[in-house]
Amino acid sequence: MKKILIIVFMMSFCVEAQEKFNVYFDFDKYDLNEAAVKKINTWIAEGKDYEVTKLYGFCDWKGTSQYNDTLALKRVYVVYDFLKATKVAVKKDIEIRGFGKDFEQSKVQGENRRVTLIFQEKKGIATVKNADLQLKKQVDSSKKGDLIRLPNLYFYNNSAKIVPKSQPVLYDLLCVLVDNPKLKIEIQGHICCKLPNEAESVSAARAKAIYNFLILNKIDRKRLTYKGYGVTRPIYTIPEKNALEEEENRRVEILILEKE
Repeated sequence: MKKILIIVFMMSFCVEAQEKFNVYFDFDKYDLNEAAVKKINTWIAEGKDYEVTKLYGFCDWKGTSQYNDTLALKRVYVVYDFLKATKVAVKKDIEIRGFGKDFEQSKVQGENRRVTLIFQEKKGIATVKNADLQLKKQVDSSKKGDLIRLPNLYFYNNSAKIVPKSQPVLYDLLCVLVDNPKLKIEIQGHICCKLPNEAESVSAARAKAIYNFLILNKIDRKRLTYKGYGVTRPIYTIPEKNALEEEENRRVEILILEKE
């Protein structure tokens, strides 16, 4: 089964976050052009002790799926070889994936012909392993009826619009659903601060935003439901005592409905 894009698992609190950048390719080519080489070298010139953890390759919509799958992987391995040749640290079990044209395409075709590099500073690696379980591991160890919070998923104030830095969480969830075709979930939205008798529309809209993202990326709608719970299920009593408690209450969770 084809894999869908996972970008990066965002870390919280004192853990150093993973980062990413894209290098772009010419139409129907997999060799690095001058602009791509310059971009990678500029990143290397920052001089930080980075380690590349994931490489994902993509293509535009032209050509067959089989052709584009192969082309995407060729692009990934060209970047991989360049990193090794320039002595960039690459994680021993680096995740390499080619998505061909099987992803939500940009209207600007040049933006689809790319490889995404995901990296982190080495000093954060040991801490990350103990700081948070990845969503995949949480789902793998879950059972029907379990609730799992989507980590580091933030929205603009009083809005269902997700902040850009939280996009990777969506792709983590998307990949989990792709890898577990029998998995069915309810997406649950929660808000903070408001009184229990106030409208739950924001929490429902946030849950629906995630639902819509998954549908757009070819997850069967029969596997998904969504609901907004407003402030009826707070972690901390409302009114919250501080910003941290507000943040904990303002969350999205998934309820495991069915699992293989």
